[in-house]
Amino acid sequence: MEMTESLKVEEMAENESFKTALAKSMAICSRREFCRDDIRNKLKLWDVDENDSGKIIDVLEKENFLNESRYATAFVRDKFKYNKWGKVKIAIHLKAKNIPSEIIKSALDSIDNEIYIKFIKENIALHKKSVKAKNQYDLKAKLMRYGLSKGFENNILYDILNDIED
Repeated sequence: MEMTESLKVEEMAENESFKTALAKSMAICSRREFCRDDIRNKLKLWDVDENDSGKIIDVLEKENFLNESRYATAFVRDKFKYNKWGKVKIAIHLKAKNIPSEIIKSALDSIDNEIYIKFIKENIALHKKSVKAKNQYDLKAKLMRYGLSKGFENNILYDILNDIED
């Protein structure tokens, strides 16, 4: 008899921790966008077991607190606009968060191509002012490295740098 009572108490405590973790997850997801991976990591930090984590993530997705596509689109917009990252760097960071490739591609397609090319040109032109180079070849090499570090595609950078007057 005592054994079943202690099991019930234990189940109630587990159920309570599940509810608490779910409520906490809903609260943070209502403030800003998160992906599955972010929430899974937070739940792990809160010592929620993996089985409950899966259930919590399912509920969050069903209730539209979590949406990978919405997250990826917001991530792309913010990293492009505020961090001035290129598509390559953004894609790598989204892949690291286990976002599916088709969602990444769709989110990156939300960036207008003309605006993107203009943005890269302006970024390179601005950086060119602060670069000290021995010659034109050295300048282009430094600007190429800078552009690649920002996550811009090498073929676009190559075209832009070839347009720089020799």
